[in-house]
Amino acid sequence: MEEEERIRKALLKKALGYSADEVVEEYATDDDGSTKLIKKKVTKKHFSPDISAIKVLFEKYYKTYVDELAGMSDQELEKEKERLLQTIKEEEGGN
Repeated sequence: MEEEERIRKALLKKALGYSADEVVEEYATDDDGSTKLIKKKVTKKHFSPDISAIKVLFEKYYKTYVDELAGMSDQELEKEKERLLQTIKEEEGGN
């Protein structure tokens, strides 16, 4: 998986919130010197959505329609205009 895609998915996970298992283990040393697991506690922990992650996600990965228009050439704008006019005609004809 591409590095940028991994970052985008991690941001999305943090932006939406998630749950994860939290594991706490306690070990003790026996008389013979070996270490043994004596207690293991697994709890489900919920992480709330993070507003900073949401902001970064939108700024980096989601363009607004205005941003898209600003990046278009005159020819692309003309095509978009025609597409919108056609959509309007279809909507008016359907009503």
